Amino acid sequence: MRKKRILVVDDEASITTLLQLNLEKTGDYTVRTANRGEEVLPAVREFKPDVVVLDVMMPGMDGGMIAEKIQASPDCRNVSLIFLTAAVKKEEIEACGGFIGGFPYVPKPLNIKGVIGVIEQQLAGRKLG
Repeated sequence: MRKKRILVVDDEASITTLLQLNLEKTGDYTVRTANRGEEVLPAVREFKPDVVVLDVMMPGMDGGMIAEKIQASPDCRNVSLIFLTAAVKKEEIEACGGFIGGFPYVPKPLNIKGVIGVIEQQLAGRKLG
């Protein structure tokens, strides 16, 4: 079984590095990172991730704009999206069942086991090739 591909996008390099190291440490994932919005769509097309973990608040192109571009692209729209946010409290996300606007959200500060749990939930609904 191939490792699942995860693209982690956050304007804070410390967050992308933290997630990359912890996800790769499990042995289940191949991880690529991006720290600028304009890097994401080309990375999705080239890397073909199963899941994109995407920060909501980023300078320039924010997470919502990036998600729209991914979903509008015929060769990218089947990618699962998970949003990271510091703008919504953990309790608010939990009250919505972990989803806002149909997308799973993970609150910052990050709990690595929680992030992995959400990734695995997203992957459970997909058939990986």
